[in-house]
Amino acid sequence: MLFNQAQSGLTTALLHPVSAAATVNATSAWVDVRGGVGDLMFTVQTGAVTGSITWTIEDATDGAGAGAAAVTPNEGAFAAGAATQVQRRSINCSSVRGWVRVVGTIVTGPSLVAANVSRRAKYTV
Repeated sequence: MLFNQAQSGLTTALLHPVSAAATVNATSAWVDVRGGVGDLMFTVQTGAVTGSITWTIEDATDGAGAGAAAVTPNEGAFAAGAATQVQRRSINCSSVRGWVRVVGTIVTGPSLVAANVSRRAKYTV
């Protein structure tokens, strides 16, 4: 976000800090982003990593995950998760189908992880 956009920004926690032993623990709920404009900014953070974690972003047509599919960020895929690392990736709001989530695929756990998505709200009169 640029200087003046931070005030109108919305941030939603996808994963509160957690020690994730398996992929299911590092997979967020679906979040409705239909009220956003511009780019969605995904931020993922790893703390201590026992094995490995690989992050992906998915979108769907509803909050239950109908038609879920991986989405490629503007900057390309996340790098393999290393300990004490923060990564950001963006996706244009208009290129997703309404709901998004992150999936942290864990080969050997646990991994300390957190994730959020930020966006600018649509201006309404």
